[in-house]
Amino acid sequence: MIRTFCTGYVCARLLSQGSKFATCRAAHHSGSFDVAVIGGGIVGLASAREMILRHPNLTFTLLEKEKELALHQTGHNSGVIHSGIYYTPGSLKAQLCVRGATLTYQYCQKKGVPYKRCGKLIVAVEKEEIPRLKALYERGLKNNVQDLKLIDAKAIREKEPYCRGIMALDSPFTGIVDWQLVALTYGKDFQEAGGTVMTDFEASDIRVAAESPAGSAEGLKYPITIKSSQGKEVRCRFVLACGGLYSDRLSEMSGCSSEPCIVPFRGDYLVLKPEKNYLVRGNIYPVPNPHFPFLGVHFTPRMDGSVWLGPNAVLAFKREGYKLYDFDTQDFINALSYRGLQRLVMKNIVYGMGEMYRGVFPSAQVKILQKFIPELSPSDVLRGPSGVRAQALDAEGNLVDDFVFDGGKGELGSRILHVRNAPSPAASSSLAIAEMIADELEKRFQL
Repeated sequence: MIRTFCTGYVCARLLSQGSKFATCRAAHHSGSFDVAVIGGGIVGLASAREMILRHPNLTFTLLEKEKELALHQTGHNSGVIHSGIYYTPGSLKAQLCVRGATLTYQYCQKKGVPYKRCGKLIVAVEKEEIPRLKALYERGLKNNVQDLKLIDAKAIREKEPYCRGIMALDSPFTGIVDWQLVALTYGKDFQEAGGTVMTDFEASDIRVAAESPAGSAEGLKYPITIKSSQGKEVRCRFVLACGGLYSDRLSEMSGCSSEPCIVPFRGDYLVLKPEKNYLVRGNIYPVPNPHFPFLGVHFTPRMDGSVWLGPNAVLAFKREGYKLYDFDTQDFINALSYRGLQRLVMKNIVYGMGEMYRGVFPSAQVKILQKFIPELSPSDVLRGPSGVRAQALDAEGNLVDDFVFDGGKGELGSRILHVRNAPSPAASSSLAIAEMIADELEKRFQL
């Protein structure tokens, strides 16, 4: 049974007034703070919120390059609250996702953010997938995922009348939410606690200040200067960088390591026509193929009642390239010249060509989806939105599968913590990630 929660539509829906949390446009010199957080996506917002709640006597600012918050990965994802099934037992991803999902439900309930605990079926449609499905079940149990069970074909049809499979892993704790709305609610908490949000502030230079601000009697209490591409300036004692698609460039900018490198992958969704939404009740996923680097196409209901199908995974020619023909010369050259991407492509060239083909021809995508819902036809779908994933790659062409935090040496490097990789399910894990980041900041910076 799908469980839906909505206690008051969150200040007449924060999302419709996102700029309300982004009204502080930086002056030429925008002040001095104990901690500056770079990046207004869900990880940056959750971390800023956690830090200011722990340390109300310190001053915090959050710097975002766009005019509004949570516009990129946070605002372009599938909206799933993941329960923690897939991840290696004992890994940070597993621990943070399981705790993060619980914290998310508690937070949404407290704040009145609408969500649905609609569940997820991971469906085996061929006999050779059953051993992998059972192994996934054992992994989920080791990760302490709530209420997992294996179900047969009859039980699949009871939960999803139009879905066909021979066995499935049933995860009732999986849900859906509007992550952009959640992130904006984090931002509201941050501001109400006294934090300063500055939008239209694209960090272009991070360095140790050469002198105190004019007229200041504080000496170099705030030794780090962050300048924007428009000449604005902020001073601070410490920096937390949550740059998402630009995390590697922020790291290089501050003199820290350039690896792992971020390579953008675009995922294109199809959308069911509204009159066909009855075909899907909850999330329907395939059994992951261990030979391929991504999960595969799936069915995802949305909070607005629509149903997304997909995504594929293809190289984006621009780090914020949400359209097929979006192109940035620097992003394209940087990606193709990176040895890690070259090796990834060579290891997955057939898979990659298939993903590109399915991106161009929706009927090919539908053919895969018909394995799960045979009644689906190409005439039932429309082209939908796209998202871009900040995928961290090492030089050997391996996907960096866990969270990576990085600092540096010297006066500047010792005052910065970079969140280098916050992979999916970063949104589901955001409140747990924020706890971990806050712990790390306290330890490194002795706050």
